[in-house]
Amino acid sequence: MMIDVIVIGSGIGGLSCAAILARYGFKVLVCESHAIAGGAAQSFERKGFKFDSGPSLYSGMSYSPSPNPLRQVLDAIGEDVEWLNYETWGCCLPEGTFDTQVGASQFCEVLQRLRGESAVAEWRRLQEIMAPLSKAAIALPPAAVRYDLGAVLSVGQFLPAVLQHAIGFSKLTGAFAPVMDQVITDPLIRNWLDLLCFLLSGLPAASTNAAEVAFMFADWYRPDVKLDYPKGGSGAIVDALVRGLEKQGGQLRLNAHVEKVLVENQKAIGVRLRNGEELRSRYVVSNASIWDTLKLVDNFPKRFQAERQATPTCESFMHLHLGIDAQGLDALACHHIVVNDWNLGITAPQNVVLISIPSLLDPSLAPPGKHAIHVYTPGNEPYAIWQQCDDYEQLKQQRSVVMWNALERVIPDIRSRTELTLIGTPLTHERYLRRHRGTYGAAIRATDGLFPGAMTPISRLLCCGDSTFPGIGLPAVAASGMIAANTIAPLGKHLELLKQIRGIRHYSEQTAE
Repeated sequence: MMIDVIVIGSGIGGLSCAAILARYGFKVLVCESHAIAGGAAQSFERKGFKFDSGPSLYSGMSYSPSPNPLRQVLDAIGEDVEWLNYETWGCCLPEGTFDTQVGASQFCEVLQRLRGESAVAEWRRLQEIMAPLSKAAIALPPAAVRYDLGAVLSVGQFLPAVLQHAIGFSKLTGAFAPVMDQVITDPLIRNWLDLLCFLLSGLPAASTNAAEVAFMFADWYRPDVKLDYPKGGSGAIVDALVRGLEKQGGQLRLNAHVEKVLVENQKAIGVRLRNGEELRSRYVVSNASIWDTLKLVDNFPKRFQAERQATPTCESFMHLHLGIDAQGLDALACHHIVVNDWNLGITAPQNVVLISIPSLLDPSLAPPGKHAIHVYTPGNEPYAIWQQCDDYEQLKQQRSVVMWNALERVIPDIRSRTELTLIGTPLTHERYLRRHRGTYGAAIRATDGLFPGAMTPISRLLCCGDSTFPGIGLPAVAASGMIAANTIAPLGKHLELLKQIRGIRHYSEQTAE
């Protein structure tokens, strides 16, 4: 087929971009280096257990219209997955072990018990301050954004809501810490907000963009909120995006490693695969990280090359995937957060551990009577330790101890229950997920400026993914892919799509009330 757009990489950002482009009528080809799609969000199976390789926490996905950009992508392409809901998650903090819930009221009960009435008053005051900022953060949906003059009309449809919250917008571009500092003095709340910021961006509150936190408050602390999990695991989301791509005539080509982006007269004209095959196209969109994209292009200006190469990175992950005997464990919360020592700092290596037991929600992820467990240290595992190691297997055992210890706080007899053990490291991330130094994304501090966006100095070469949009999770990369697709699309088709996304304009207008 004649190819309009080649997308390099089938992570959520690349698939979101490709599926939206196919919806616009472009002939799209996604080239994926590996044998399965999904990038860091792929699922994999071992001995009857199905595991998520990356994200395990989802919100804003089971209702529509939603502020979540990934939900907006699925609405745009007319696809969905079955979403399972829950509201309780376990916390193992230095202050104690307890279950909490999303939403405002139950966390106030926790604060009352652990810190007293003054802490509750501070939290309620923060919610009051965040309310207008949250409305501002969701007033302009990413589905309306594009990186050209057409944005005047696409964004203009949401101008009433944007203007209504103009004052809030001015506070969203900086770090969250100044907002927090206005009212929060209680150490537990400050540490808790640092933790939430770290989970959102890989950075503490002093460096996390206020818009990311406002977006979270808009979703997590609304009335009757519940968290979501995709039935079938994260791979179900990947499958939905691939369906949206292929039903509009787009193609996904696996085991197709792109070696170079072809450039003539400073314009991208296609790609060359590792096997020597050359594919021509009108546009190329790289869903590889910015550091990996730099390796694909020989024609970037030296200044651009140097600036992007210097983009700071989040550290990597350690993963523990377990298949266990589930007898007697039905009363557990499906997700837990463990913090070992607030004084070390939230970004200290191996200080934060996340535990996901999704088979509590979706029994199909494990054989009968079993559970699939995913434990990980999020974005705080130094790559250099692994780069220099002499005994890889021994280091894997040593560095996984913190995850076993965290899991024993939730399931004390976990070691005797375990039937399958898989340990992932930064080198696993680097090899199987094509992650530069195993990183989970760019760590651009809010105080250092904005993320670079989709555009490059090479005409018709765009980028999407975690190096181009704030945040390191699925909403951020989905937004980046959608915006890149919109930028390529004719303005008329973009405006038509905005009309067809169910309720999106009405949702934005509601924020102005």
